[in-house]
Amino acid sequence: MNPYIGHDSQIYGIEEHRLVGGKGDGLRLYEVNNGKGLMLTVSPDRNGDITRLRFKGINMSYMSPSGYAAPAYFNGFGDNWKVSFTAGFLTTCGLENVSCCCTDDGEELPFHGSIGNRPCEQAYWTEEDGKLVIHTVTKDEVLFGRKLRLERRIEVSTEENSFEICDVVKNTGDRVEPMELLYHMNMGYPLLDEDSIVKISSAEVIPYDDHAAEDIANWMHMEKPTPNCQERCYLHKFADKNGKASIFQPKLGMGLSITFDTEELDSFVEWKSMGVRDYALGLECGNCYPGGRDIMRKTGMLKFMQPGEVKEYHVKITMMEENH
Repeated sequence: MNPYIGHDSQIYGIEEHRLVGGKGDGLRLYEVNNGKGLMLTVSPDRNGDITRLRFKGINMSYMSPSGYAAPAYFNGFGDNWKVSFTAGFLTTCGLENVSCCCTDDGEELPFHGSIGNRPCEQAYWTEEDGKLVIHTVTKDEVLFGRKLRLERRIEVSTEENSFEICDVVKNTGDRVEPMELLYHMNMGYPLLDEDSIVKISSAEVIPYDDHAAEDIANWMHMEKPTPNCQERCYLHKFADKNGKASIFQPKLGMGLSITFDTEELDSFVEWKSMGVRDYALGLECGNCYPGGRDIMRKTGMLKFMQPGEVKEYHVKITMMEENH
């Protein structure tokens, strides 16, 4: 015990809050402070995703114009998803679909799936060996359909400025299920601007469409917010198992890196949105590329889980200062 303090919250800790008013009315939030400058906001009513990320008082993440939105506002079909797409630092996409609405194997699938709009069945936090750990369980289990469960640990170090997302996906049903997963991590101002240095350790960069192909030479270069700017997406492929992406802001002298195992998460999407107020950079590892589950099935990239199968995924985020 520290003899200088009366309560641990003088140094670090997690506080639970509840929003009042607006589309986010009633949402529970865990405000995490590691005591070394790292602060993040976790929403147990939105799959335990991370809405805000700050480092030494500086915002690192992107919050969309939709702001906080409770699950009741979710409608993943057509353009309705935009009403509740908070973005935040992390929106988990899946587990039934990633990207475009589509029909696959007779099932109508919503944009980016539904897991990121589901409240956790369980949520609590513990302190374990130099870490603040948030535990959540989100169920995507339906009558006569898929039965998938996402068990998450967000481990926030109190010894260094880093945290790790540790996910376990279980097929609790009796049939083989397709399963898609994408960690939609979103960088925002002031970490993100035209001077930001973006690095991705990929061996190959593929434009998602013709629009992205027109400017592929500048995939790593950010621009100023531009009116009527159309988003661009680039697909990255890695040559080894150590996947890494980073963004560094020289004016601030800080940034962050994202590391992951490409054998677990074999796909990576860069979402470059340089629009006015739609100004974001997505650095997104996953087990699929965007386009919809039907496209992944046609390309042979769709992953499946056997009854009772368990899969684990790990993504680590580390804050950077001065050197990059």
